[in-house]
Amino acid sequence: MIVSPDILTEKPEMKTQMPFALSSELISELLTGMRLNGVQYRRIQTGPAFGMSFAARPGYAYFHYLAVGSVILRTADGEEYRLAAGNAVLLPHGGAHQLLSGADVPARDINSFDAALLGDTVGGVNTCPSQDTVPGAILFYGCMSFDLGAMHRLGRLMPEVMVADANGDFYPGLLPILDAMKQEICSGRIGFAGILARLADVVAAMIVRGWVESGCNNASGLVAALRDPRLARALLALHRHPGESWTVSSLAAQSHLSRSVFAGRFQATIGISPLRYVTELRMRLARQWLIHDRLSIDAVALRLGYTSQAAFSRAFKRITGYSPGASRKS
Repeated sequence: MIVSPDILTEKPEMKTQMPFALSSELISELLTGMRLNGVQYRRIQTGPAFGMSFAARPGYAYFHYLAVGSVILRTADGEEYRLAAGNAVLLPHGGAHQLLSGADVPARDINSFDAALLGDTVGGVNTCPSQDTVPGAILFYGCMSFDLGAMHRLGRLMPEVMVADANGDFYPGLLPILDAMKQEICSGRIGFAGILARLADVVAAMIVRGWVESGCNNASGLVAALRDPRLARALLALHRHPGESWTVSSLAAQSHLSRSVFAGRFQATIGISPLRYVTELRMRLARQWLIHDRLSIDAVALRLGYTSQAAFSRAFKRITGYSPGASRKS
């Protein structure tokens, strides 16, 4: 049975080789464009029995870090993951899920709990009844807008749930950050809420990087291109200089391939033509620069190599379905 929440007080009581070689330069370039922006965070302290549900939020990612206790994470299709203290998990598609103390415990929507304001975007939820001096679990949850930028084609290949093993080979440096999160969660020092939010963003980015470096579950498409040193050269040049006047021939020259061989290999590997990829990349970057960096439409058009705002606007609408101005307003 789940009890009604009380208000949380400010201070709580309490190396192996990679399986294949990727272009590290290209991976770094791809990760540079990834944007995580937290819209809601909660520090949650529970009693011995608890159940919380999280609604599906397409275009967002959920992040959980369990500092104390154990939790069952159940997805909408019934798959269950048993999380222990120290585990971090990212749901990159924002899928509906539940966090439960036991398989038969009913779940209640996370937004129905009262939350004490701990920071600009951070709230505290306490479902621990006063007679229990030791909480069942303490965790930190975040809901983040998740824009993969140039990696958007990888986004659809990501699994629904990504559990990070901080002691694994693909997450070097993660353990100290998770330890720092635990210290902030349990100490309740001044400003801990804001620090937790920033650390959560870093951990989520590291989980994505670890997945990319581990081979993205041997996915095809852009991942296969990362494994192809010739295609990787062209992609790296393109991502570094998206405003160049790229043609199939100039991209092929970067790969040291003939135009026809390059075009065929690119289409077969990634699934779209080279120039379609160029345009899609430019429009993803344009959207980020317009929305996040607040650049003017003229500045974005110039940076991406368009000779006029009109030409850029036509390309933007053709790819995204709406105008640059409408994108900014949204």
